[in-house]
Amino acid sequence: MPLQGTLQNYDWGGTQFLPEMLQLQVEPGKTYAEYWMGAHPKSSSNILVNQQLIPLSKAIQNEPTRFLGETIHLRYGGLPFLFKILDVQQALSIQVHPSLAEAKEGYEREDRAGIPIDAPNRNYKDRNHKPEMMVALSDFWLLHGFCSPEMIASRLDEIPEFSILKPLFNKDGLQAVYQFVMEMETGDAYYWLLPLVKRAIRKKKAGELHKSDPEWWIARMYANDDEPATIDKAIFSIYILNIVQVSPGSAIFQGAGMPHAYLEGQCVELMSNSDNVLRAGLTNKHIDVPELIKLTRFETTFPNVLSENAGLPCETNYPVPVDDFALTRIQINAQFTYAHTSSSPEILIVTAGGVIINQQLVLKRGESIFVIPGTEYQISSSGEATLFRAWVP
Repeated sequence: MPLQGTLQNYDWGGTQFLPEMLQLQVEPGKTYAEYWMGAHPKSSSNILVNQQLIPLSKAIQNEPTRFLGETIHLRYGGLPFLFKILDVQQALSIQVHPSLAEAKEGYEREDRAGIPIDAPNRNYKDRNHKPEMMVALSDFWLLHGFCSPEMIASRLDEIPEFSILKPLFNKDGLQAVYQFVMEMETGDAYYWLLPLVKRAIRKKKAGELHKSDPEWWIARMYANDDEPATIDKAIFSIYILNIVQVSPGSAIFQGAGMPHAYLEGQCVELMSNSDNVLRAGLTNKHIDVPELIKLTRFETTFPNVLSENAGLPCETNYPVPVDDFALTRIQINAQFTYAHTSSSPEILIVTAGGVIINQQLVLKRGESIFVIPGTEYQISSSGEATLFRAWVP
């Protein structure tokens, strides 16, 4: 069934990539950050059923067994994943997501406290966890997990502004340092970090920085102001988190408690059907420091970037340690037809080229379909084409 997703116009998005991919008219001054495909209550996709567009969430509600299959309906009560295309032009907020148990406990606690579900100070919008898998469509940069203690200690030594943190780090460790910075008064943080920001701006203008340097991203954030009026203390996080580069076709998974933030690029993203985010900065949204500290895993992360499989035709699976979703990349050409029978609900989107489904339905770049369980289909193309398939293992 042809699927029509929804756009999210967040400030950090770009102006060209998604409208071009989706063949939409660009509106001047508007940013296009995310394209959602799924049945999330905030913004459900529509599907074409009997020549009529209806919300996917409504179709599932009306005929859950048909659209989900009995097993997935009984286990999840709805479509367990949310599929997205992202265009990141500015850094997203540094964030962590809860585990399933933490999400359930947090949701019920905030319910008992009488916090409305749409309140800006509400941390938990649902009872679900939000693990995420992203596959780069372009050269992609992100922050992902904490650096090693040796790297953090080295940066506390090398950077004059951070020397005040070294005794605390040596005595009580990373969590104590992170909490100290996050609880610092805004005015104190400004005067503490201003020399660092000004130095980063000078070094970037002089061509002394690379994207693997924390200062590069800080200088970009404040590029329009040599003497910024405000400074987000969360820029400290860029020095203690891994800066990771992901090449097109490669992927990275982010689970519960993993601090992370996307910095730049375009990607496919697949996650559990949740909107639970605890933010640590680089945002104008609600920050709850005690809850953030409670959820964050203060441990060294060695980024596990999953490389693509070379060659056409091929199917690349990106394994994830959760049951809610799975992601497959399909690359075909004129010599290869992809044949498959769905074992779960699926969403497919074409990201390059064009294809024909069952010799009937033509899909161009940016177009997508929803597939009900038990559907047999074939995908062919007159040239080279790439699709991504989201499904439930």
